[in-house]
Amino acid sequence: MATAIGIDIGGTNIKGVVLNAAGKIIQQTVQATPSDTSGENGHLLPWKQAVAQMLQQLKDACAGRIDTIGLAAPGLPNPQNTAIRLMPDRLQGLENLIWMDYLQEPEVWVLNDAAAALMAEASFGAGKGLKNIVMLTLGTGVGGSLFINGTLYQGNYQMAGHLGHMTLDADRDEQGITGMPGTLEAAIGNSTVAKRSLGRFETTDALVKAHVQGDYFATYVWLHSVRKLALGICSLCHLLSPDLVILGGGITKAGDALYQPLHDFIDIYEWKQVGEKIPIQQAHFSDMAGAIGAAAFALGKLPATTLPSS
Repeated sequence: MATAIGIDIGGTNIKGVVLNAAGKIIQQTVQATPSDTSGENGHLLPWKQAVAQMLQQLKDACAGRIDTIGLAAPGLPNPQNTAIRLMPDRLQGLENLIWMDYLQEPEVWVLNDAAAALMAEASFGAGKGLKNIVMLTLGTGVGGSLFINGTLYQGNYQMAGHLGHMTLDADRDEQGITGMPGTLEAAIGNSTVAKRSLGRFETTDALVKAHVQGDYFATYVWLHSVRKLALGICSLCHLLSPDLVILGGGITKAGDALYQPLHDFIDIYEWKQVGEKIPIQQAHFSDMAGAIGAAAFALGKLPATTLPSS
């Protein structure tokens, strides 16, 4: 059975798995991401060295050959999925690094980390067997990705899936990183909690705890944000009519405090022309999703003869 290594490069941690084509994790590892400052005399950047070392450790630990390698990272991949072509201000040296050349491997497939999370869910998780999936990751910001007709949809210039940058309120003055005002990310992302709560709360976790304990102001702020999330999800459903919407990321740890009001708001706004609601599910994978999805993406590039029959 075909086997892949998947590595997820984040600003905080680097995560790696050895995964077979049935979705079984054979080996996994996590380590802190080293500083991205370069050494003297052109020495390699420490975080890149850490990726190479992790790859070798996973290869050494795996009994049997590795058929392919996938790598997930923040930013926009190039059209060939061999490098991240755009990721300003983070992970110095990442942009336009051809990983198969650097790692001296015959192939290394590279994709955006949010897209990798969806690949994990579509291949082995909540979306397994479905053809059309929307995924939103609710964390510091709001990420997203699309699976259409059984394939990860990356779009022109690999820019598809930035669902958190949809506009919900065009009259807002502030603009997000894409230049769009009043975005879904601004409405519910953890980075805007202090502003939304007039400085009373610094994190979504603190806001939700106060809401659960009966703080009326916290309830107002939280439900206002959840309503906007419902509007965003319904807009995506009306546009794409997916089989499933998957939610992941740290904000989903709010559990019923998120999902109960979210479903109530969706009942108000969703267009149920055929009497059926589009289901919403919690992501199956959590911390290792990017590495698993990177491996799954790489496995999907192998010839069909190397994969198990369905």
